[in-house]
Amino acid sequence: MDKPHLTVETSTTHSVDPGERTDYWRELITSYHRRMAYEFPDGSDFHGRTKLCRTSKYQLVGWKSDGVTYIRTTTHVRRDSDDDFRLLLTFAGHTELWDDGGRAHLPNRTGCLLSLDQPFGFQQGQGTSGVLMTIPRHEIEHRLDIASSLLARPMDLSSGLGRVVTDMLTGLLAESDALDGYQFDAASSHIVDLLCMHARARQTTSIDHLDKLDAAIRHYVRSHATDPDLSSATIAHSLGWSIRQIQLALQRSGTTPRELIREERLQLAHRRLSDPSSRHQSIASIAGGLGFGSASAFSTIFRRRFGASPRDVRHSALPDRDR
Repeated sequence: MDKPHLTVETSTTHSVDPGERTDYWRELITSYHRRMAYEFPDGSDFHGRTKLCRTSKYQLVGWKSDGVTYIRTTTHVRRDSDDDFRLLLTFAGHTELWDDGGRAHLPNRTGCLLSLDQPFGFQQGQGTSGVLMTIPRHEIEHRLDIASSLLARPMDLSSGLGRVVTDMLTGLLAESDALDGYQFDAASSHIVDLLCMHARARQTTSIDHLDKLDAAIRHYVRSHATDPDLSSATIAHSLGWSIRQIQLALQRSGTTPRELIREERLQLAHRRLSDPSSRHQSIASIAGGLGFGSASAFSTIFRRRFGASPRDVRHSALPDRDR
């Protein structure tokens, strides 16, 4: 077996003219990862530096830079795919991450597992510093069966085992010049082991928490089914969680926020249609009051769910003398 070769390189935008620095940064970061879109709020005079440590198995990049936004779109994913995971960890500066599940602020010393094969955006403020470790997918998945449920979810790496992972990452970056490829890969493998151990412990706690969150979501939806503005965003805002956390909690029970809202509204409609005291309300008014766009659309969905039309349910609930 060939001895793994470790490449260690430092790069800085000060090596090029101010007018070329944003292009230089685009090319540099793309060479580390994959194609993305870049937005530089402060113009062309951009300042940034990196340290790259790379073998054929692992890659670790430390960086500090001015504000910049990275956007990985579905087109980028389709044209330039990448199976590996990235562990993102920032030490200073304001950072935000978003995907189709919502947007979240990442406090310093909070890690986040990313996949470049899913669209996302990452925005960092002035003077942000951190590390980004590239980890082969199988190195995560053979240790952690639940890797997909951890994607784009913050992991506290500021204390306990998480702090050990943070210290090992910074130490590996600082001492990389004194290491060979075998040593770098061995240290990286240990970091991944500890990261997965930390994630499993968090996931066990998270499962109990998600069960409680699932119950809270269902109670909230049931209590607000008549609210025309009810959505995953309003649920998340009211309960103090992100949209992605709401989705993950319901995903474990095989549903989505939209499906849960529709089910609760259909159940409420069925109860009202079955209640003789509500017969003064027309079917159209019941449907409209529960957010269904039209009586015909409501009737179609209702029949599919209960096997009978709204009119049939109402008729069967009437006293014999009123039929």
